[in-house]
Amino acid sequence: MISQVRSGRSRRAGGAQSGGDVVVVGPGALAAALTTAWDGPVRTLDALPEREPATALAGARVLVLVAHPGDLATLVARGPADEVAATIAQAQRTLSAARDAGVAHVVVVTSAVVHGAWLDRPVIHDGDDLHHPDEADRGGLVGGLLGVEAVVARASRRRTPLLTVLRPAALVGPGIDTFVTRHFEAPRLLTVRGAVRTWQFVHVDDVAAAARFAVDHGLTGPLTVGAPDVLTPAQVEAASGMRRIELAATTAFGTAERLHRVGVLPAPASELAYVVYPWTVASDGLVSAGWEARWSSAACLDVLLEGVQGRLGVAGRRVGARDAAALGAAGAAVALIGTAAVWRQARGRRRT
Repeated sequence: MISQVRSGRSRRAGGAQSGGDVVVVGPGALAAALTTAWDGPVRTLDALPEREPATALAGARVLVLVAHPGDLATLVARGPADEVAATIAQAQRTLSAARDAGVAHVVVVTSAVVHGAWLDRPVIHDGDDLHHPDEADRGGLVGGLLGVEAVVARASRRRTPLLTVLRPAALVGPGIDTFVTRHFEAPRLLTVRGAVRTWQFVHVDDVAAAARFAVDHGLTGPLTVGAPDVLTPAQVEAASGMRRIELAATTAFGTAERLHRVGVLPAPASELAYVVYPWTVASDGLVSAGWEARWSSAACLDVLLEGVQGRLGVAGRRVGARDAAALGAAGAAVALIGTAAVWRQARGRRRT
């Protein structure tokens, strides 16, 4: 467990100040970004200790719990099932400790993937129902986040502390490594026939600003967080310089499911939906209260592309990295299916 004290600075002019210490719980780049939004002392912990966890929160007024795994390699290395169980247990321990320590406001960062993605999916609003995957699909990233959401829902029945859940769109930023960012490491952009996959992103700095904004304005409940603009497939292809591979949905998901069954893909094939179908968010509550994202989706895509430059995910692994972890369900399926499709096309041309 790593404990640090950092001095944050506000990214928002004016507004109420958050008195008392802020504690950010969670490892990785997203947790690091969430320390930058505050004026006062910020303590960071990879996780709360199992024994006397409330002691670690002594003096804290605000707690930010990062449930969103912004580091896919770590998740895969530990094993998705173990990571899911650990994430849910951490949420239970942290929320209980926050109540015992008298923390005034808790912000939990999950992801908008909890709302699901499918063909012609409408824009996601704060109050929309959560996605309920089949039993076989609950062992991956989405299942873990839904487990955390269930923990938060139970905790919200109590009067204290105040509880806010941030559900960001596809994250980008320094050090962010997710199945969406790895989608852009593959040889081709996988598309599903008949689907128009629009793209929306959100920068980790805007997620941090949203957390601070929610606390300063006393916003509670679920809040989606995303950039205001949405990119078309043509805009994404032009910006990335990547060609696309179009497959039937049955082919894409069927292949991913077979790979998952034999252990090549650690996460359920259903998570492929989040790179081939849209899941755009409206940011209703934040925008109506006056919050504005500083980063557009177009600018976020530039950050993403710069971050993956020189990387290549093929056959479920990052080429060139000796100990690279297998890609998540979406990224691996893109690499494996997309590359296989290219090879099939090439063989077909050689035969003719």
